[in-house]
Amino acid sequence: MPMIKSVICEMLGIEYPVFQGGMAWIADGKLAAAVSGGGGLGIIAAGNAPGDYVRQQIQIAKSITDKPIGVNIMLLSPFADDVAKVVVEEKVEVVTTGAGNPSKYMKEWLAAGIKVIPVVASVAMAKLMTRLGASALIAEGGESGGHVGELTTMVLVPQICDATTLPVIAAGGIADGRGVAAAFMLGAEGVQMGTRFLSATECTIHPAYKEKILKASDLCTMVTGKRLGHPVRSLRTQFAREYSKAEYGGMPDEELEALATGALRLAVQEGDNEKGCFLSGQIAAMVKKEQPAAEIVKEVVEEAEPILLRASQWVK
Repeated sequence: MPMIKSVICEMLGIEYPVFQGGMAWIADGKLAAAVSGGGGLGIIAAGNAPGDYVRQQIQIAKSITDKPIGVNIMLLSPFADDVAKVVVEEKVEVVTTGAGNPSKYMKEWLAAGIKVIPVVASVAMAKLMTRLGASALIAEGGESGGHVGELTTMVLVPQICDATTLPVIAAGGIADGRGVAAAFMLGAEGVQMGTRFLSATECTIHPAYKEKILKASDLCTMVTGKRLGHPVRSLRTQFAREYSKAEYGGMPDEELEALATGALRLAVQEGDNEKGCFLSGQIAAMVKKEQPAAEIVKEVVEEAEPILLRASQWVK
């Protein structure tokens, strides 16, 4: 049986070139360990959490698996400096970064032997991160859930591949083997999936959240928060509709900010349809079943292999 192998697998010591996205409030030590144990790269989301919480999650993951683990650091977090130290102290193998520029931490991380893989949404950011010594880049298109950029995955990935000599991981709108194969065709060396792992058995989101993902339709998401400069993609729920109405109805910025505060936690922990913000990528409609994380990793790779092998059929 042929196997997809890429430089990312060799670089990180993983079996499959599949990352699980660092989803705030969602991607904890148990989920990350399940993905890494299944041959992918599990990533713990630091989000806005303090360093002690992140340390605890790293230790939980390492007690379950001896495979490499990643931590996603949200650079806008008030605890970013703290978490940046914790990943060094806990000897984390991989750090992915989002929402900002990690340059002030790069020297320390690289000296500790950490592979630094920033999420980029533009060519300029890709070039900067390449110069600063990143190990690889995650090119995330606006189909993804959570904070989104302007460009789609199809448009962004080849441009990032052209702009850097580093391996590129494609993210946004990938949920099965077809998406994985397409990412490789665009020049990527691996993929990152977030929404697909919301249906993992080991994902501890509220059952109502999981059910919303499994029942989602093709037009199930919407983007809010553009006015404040932080566009976010989530499921089209009562909360998202009301927020959108307030956003374009002249509500003052401070009140708008307050409306969104704590909304993700309410979705993740309480499944609150009225006040919760259920982050999700556009691909949710293609997530049909709950299954172990290791099975998801293996399944998408096994689906992609025959597709890539058939790629020559169009060339005569």
